[in-house]
Amino acid sequence: MLIREYRSSDCKELRELFYNTVHRVNARDYTKEQLDAWAAERVDLAQWDRSLQAHFSVVAEEDGVLAGFGDIDGMGYLDRLYVHYGYQGRGIAAAVCDRLEGAVQGDVVTHASITARPFFEKRGYRVVKEQQVERNGVFLTNFVMVKRR
Repeated sequence: MLIREYRSSDCKELRELFYNTVHRVNARDYTKEQLDAWAAERVDLAQWDRSLQAHFSVVAEEDGVLAGFGDIDGMGYLDRLYVHYGYQGRGIAAAVCDRLEGAVQGDVVTHASITARPFFEKRGYRVVKEQQVERNGVFLTNFVMVKRR
């Protein structure tokens, strides 16, 4: 597995990875309506690219396939961490997370889904609060989690 920095040419494939992962992996914890609000079919790819460019963003490649990605801002907010549904359980999320956490000093904060919460807890993150976030008029549960360093 290769972990490398994000390139704009990755954007379309990563967006598809995000959509498919949310709709397949997170389906055990969220309703179809919630999944559609979280990961809509149509998005502004230019805006996605700008967002990933503005943060420290990395991509995991395995055998030429983009298998995962994540990003973190300079203040330690870990925004996205997604692994292709076909590559779950291979240590990709941990490898990406290691790179992201290593890119910043101080505490790391994330808003973890119900599905991702156990992963982050195993990495030493603690729940600060459970919250309901609104996406396109639909409410989803997630958890503000912090890793103190």
